[in-house]
Amino acid sequence: MRAVQVTEFGGPEVLNLVELPEPVPGPGQQLVGVTRIGVNYADTHQAENSYLAPSKLPLVPGGEVAGRTAGGQRVVSLLNGGGGYAEQAVVDAPTTFAIPDGVDDLTALSFIVQGTTAWLLLRRSSHLEAGETVVVHAAGGGVGSIAVQLAKAWGAGRVIATASTDEKRALALELGADVAVDSRADDMTETLREANGGKRVDIVLDMTGGVTTDQSIAALAPFGRLAFYGMASREQPKAIEARNLLGHSTTVSGMWLPHVFKLPGNVFGRALDELFELALAGEIRAIPGGEYALSDARKAHEALRSRSTVGKLLLDPAK
Repeated sequence: MRAVQVTEFGGPEVLNLVELPEPVPGPGQQLVGVTRIGVNYADTHQAENSYLAPSKLPLVPGGEVAGRTAGGQRVVSLLNGGGGYAEQAVVDAPTTFAIPDGVDDLTALSFIVQGTTAWLLLRRSSHLEAGETVVVHAAGGGVGSIAVQLAKAWGAGRVIATASTDEKRALALELGADVAVDSRADDMTETLREANGGKRVDIVLDMTGGVTTDQSIAALAPFGRLAFYGMASREQPKAIEARNLLGHSTTVSGMWLPHVFKLPGNVFGRALDELFELALAGEIRAIPGGEYALSDARKAHEALRSRSTVGKLLLDPAK
């Protein structure tokens, strides 16, 4: 089968299209014929071995696929340890979910990671309450574009989106943000306060790190919450220390999606079901970010790393 393999860690240049044997399912697994592959920012970390879970070589990257089982059922699946950038993938039953009729591959793959991440950030990490002001950084991205929609659907009083281009800010406003500001502002603290009518904000969803995180923490109201779920800048924030948190009764949380499977009550399944229901009801939608041939996986990673993309990026394993 055709697959993308990494034999040395690095940037997009280490992604190579090769022929590999078809994977063999083990106990509790099944083989899926892949129809579309989801591309995540985490994949770029996996390829350079800078992800929270260490990578091992040789590696077929990719943590999510949509496809069909041998019996013809359409499914979307999270993969443990990679294996998604291929024509065939072995999936585990606990992290494989039926795709409802009326839901396309783009939507299923947008929700399996980015959608559930946005759901968890608002429901579990920041505990959004009606009327609160929510800041969504990188609002044009996969998580951000869904988080904007969910925050409005769940009663946020004001949603402030940040994005780096006019196109992304226009998209955020179209999705329901009340105001959209430039993520490259020199003083994000002041920018967010101005966008909130001079007041501090209640919640910030942040995947940037570095100065953006530091200045966002400074913009939080007493008992404000910053939910941290990534570090695209690859820069460590400096403001997460006791005196800064005590100064405004600030909460800073981290969220890594795999941990949700350790929670009781099938939280992940409930999140995905609710997202599918909202999509079928027309209340939220997935944003296409571009579809690449499997042979062009390098280009997909280059686009992600440049932070020029919007919405969800896909790979087509048939090309």
